[in-house]
Amino acid sequence: MSKSIFQNLIPQGFTWKLLFAALCFGLSGAARGLDEGLIASTVAEGSFIQQFDLQGNDLSATEKANRLSNVTSMVHIGSLPGAVAGFILCECVGILWTMRELCLTWIIGLIIFMTSHNIGQVYAGRFVMGLGIGQAGVIAPVYLAEVAPPTMRGMMVCMYGMSEYLGIFIGYFAIWGASIHISNSNPAQWIVPQSVQAMWATLLLTASFFCEESPRYLCKRFMPERACEAFARLWNLHPMDPAIQVEMRNIRKQLEEEQSESHNRSLMSSLKELFTTRANLRRIMFIVSLQFLSQWSGPNSVTTYAPELFGLFGVAGKNEKLFVTAIFGLIKLVAAFICAVLLIDRLGRKRTLYIGITVQLIALIYDSIFLTVYSKLSSSGKNSTSSLQAAVGSIVFMYFIGIGWAVGWNSIQYLVTAEIFPLRVRLCGASLATCIHFGNRIGTSKATPSMLLDSAFTPAGTFWFFSGISFLGLIFAIIWLPETSGKGLEETNQLYAGLPVPQSSTTSNTASTSTTVVASLASSNVGN
Repeated sequence: MSKSIFQNLIPQGFTWKLLFAALCFGLSGAARGLDEGLIASTVAEGSFIQQFDLQGNDLSATEKANRLSNVTSMVHIGSLPGAVAGFILCECVGILWTMRELCLTWIIGLIIFMTSHNIGQVYAGRFVMGLGIGQAGVIAPVYLAEVAPPTMRGMMVCMYGMSEYLGIFIGYFAIWGASIHISNSNPAQWIVPQSVQAMWATLLLTASFFCEESPRYLCKRFMPERACEAFARLWNLHPMDPAIQVEMRNIRKQLEEEQSESHNRSLMSSLKELFTTRANLRRIMFIVSLQFLSQWSGPNSVTTYAPELFGLFGVAGKNEKLFVTAIFGLIKLVAAFICAVLLIDRLGRKRTLYIGITVQLIALIYDSIFLTVYSKLSSSGKNSTSSLQAAVGSIVFMYFIGIGWAVGWNSIQYLVTAEIFPLRVRLCGASLATCIHFGNRIGTSKATPSMLLDSAFTPAGTFWFFSGISFLGLIFAIIWLPETSGKGLEETNQLYAGLPVPQSSTTSNTASTSTTVVASLASSNVGN
């Protein structure tokens, strides 16, 4: 019985090479998750607050909010140039070596941060960390989409988003444990949990030496034989297997079409093609809209400032806030796992996103109503048993905000980044998408503490703002998001650009690639 359940969860054809790809590139999403989980609780630790004067008496409320947001957002600021560096390095040295370089950069930044003696060194260390972490957002979704068979591409790419929650979960509990066992006056209270990031980076670096270079990258570099062999090792098939040959034909066809339009293969030519082609401009507008609607819908702000936000709903005491925040991370991890394994490839992209946004929207509206009503009750001193019960409900719905985000936007945004651009400009486009992503993350990280102030939006107004953006996101998904589940990677970028998919024999082969791959893998008894 347990064996059949396991077989249903793990798609047929999940090979050892794909497992290492998942361990290295799939789990690289935990880099950002670890930072978010750790820094969200680190800035609430008494030892950190005292060491870097986050609540200094000489600071106004606005200055305190700005200093807090500077600390939390500095990794996102570093991730912007990191995303650009990721694109350049991938084009020059390949995806595998870029992964190894970003792990080392992440570790160097972490060492600078952990040895900080002043707020300036905190900013510098977290900026360097961002240079490494930002590269992962470019290369990981693209690599996973390029090496996965069509039937499991959704699951493989969603592992990146899922691992972000694994990192958040580990980060939350690491800080919570340190707060219990290490004194508030001891800097080790925040330094020891941060060391988890160094361990994780070392794990990714080690796993990268068991991975294959992306076959599509090798094709771009005019190495089709090596690409074919890489596919064979990744899928555990013979290089001449029909599944691999269909995939190679589609890659060659797209490269030939793109090269016939532009003979110059420099980095600048990729940038020029990205911003001067009408289809690519349409893809960029889609990415800009998606990133704005997803990032400003609220859940990332909830993650980054979880302890403070749980305090708004009546959770008192530092340890209690850290504990409910840790449970928040666990719930999102479970939701993301269910989405990656059971929903995204079976229900499809659109239905999964509808479910996620709807859950998120309902939860945000409840908390918005609670904060609106509770603020009036507090000002009049009329706190009743029913209002306390409503506060418990608001905490539960905070968890549902995380569930909705994990199932919806957080999974879809990485799939779109990986699927939307054609091969020639895929890394360049992914770099741009990641820059837009982190630009919005910087905005939300910087804006949220100020938005919550009574002199600005107030907590209730902030949650109503998030609710409105979530509703607009649902309308956007219904009208403009295409369904790409089960389609070949060369086919999906046509759909995002609103272009007709040619009904040639090659395309027909592409549509049946997933069936061919599964049949081939089953006949070769892969992974046994």
